[in-house]
Amino acid sequence: MYRIVLACEGVPEEVGETGARDITESFTQRAWHQNVRCEYDGSRLVLQAENNFDADGKALLDEFSDEIFACIREPFDGDIRSYLVTEC
Repeated sequence: MYRIVLACEGVPEEVGETGARDITESFTQRAWHQNVRCEYDGSRLVLQAENNFDADGKALLDEFSDEIFACIREPFDGDIRSYLVTEC
């Protein structure tokens, strides 16, 4: 099992909290990820999840990008970075 932490920087304050809630809710439909939580910390969305197949975090990063696009309609410049991938 892998624990993955990603963050999307540069998220506007007016969409951050709602975006985090919507992204967390959307991931409940993806049973292959467990213990998923997305939070807004004032300038970035931080996504944490566990799965048993994503040793480098790239699959989760791709899905996170899709959910940001689907859940936050206001365009913004932001980069998604992998902060942690550990085996648990």
